[in-house]
Amino acid sequence: MNQITVTGMVLAVTPVGEYDRRVVILTKERGKIAVFARGARKPGSALVGMTTPFSFGRFSIYEGRTSYTLMSASISNYFSELRTDMEGAYYGFYFMDLANYYAREGNDETELLKLLYQTLRALANERIHNRLVRCIYELKCVSIGGEAPQVFECIKCADKERDKVFSVKKGGVVCVECLADKTDGVRLLPSTLYTMQYIISSKVERLYNFVVTEEVLEELEDIVRKYLDVYVEKEFKSLEILKTVSAI
Repeated sequence: MNQITVTGMVLAVTPVGEYDRRVVILTKERGKIAVFARGARKPGSALVGMTTPFSFGRFSIYEGRTSYTLMSASISNYFSELRTDMEGAYYGFYFMDLANYYAREGNDETELLKLLYQTLRALANERIHNRLVRCIYELKCVSIGGEAPQVFECIKCADKERDKVFSVKKGGVVCVECLADKTDGVRLLPSTLYTMQYIISSKVERLYNFVVTEEVLEELEDIVRKYLDVYVEKEFKSLEILKTVSAI
């Protein structure tokens, strides 16, 4: 066996047998990997704290022929503030589920890991509403996953000047001359379209440094939800719980 050290975040944990855990970690070096934490459910095990969701740090792992085994970890951020904020925690669980959906083993998932880390930090920033954090994360996540909408030019003729509407079915903006029978076209506020352009084109480190008006936020929420309903082929239990928690 070969021992490796990876930087990453725990996305999901499931019990295995009587005392073990299967831990899904989003790593910078290996993409998404599943590791076994032997004895992690035993009282007093050193692996208990380091195999909980949101744990971010350096993980020491044995790489076998067909599986990984967790040996130890140095956790630099547990995001403990989310453990005392029920709504914030379920936003976090949903964000991790979406990262889990897009991440692949063996891929370079550096940007996705960076996005997830910065997004969990943003949940603790009272200046930015959690609803905006969610929109930013969802849109950037699908962008990193290669499914971003085209918001810079007409998706049919590449025009950048004419008035446009957003078509979920077409996957982006369509100019008025190419509109034809695109009945799902929605005319967005200029500020909403600019916000989408900024999110998609900006570096992760610059995503959570702005706020928007309630009108823009509502429009952004609506268009991003509709887009994900079409292009993300999975229903997340964490999202259903988040909807309930947010409505309380």
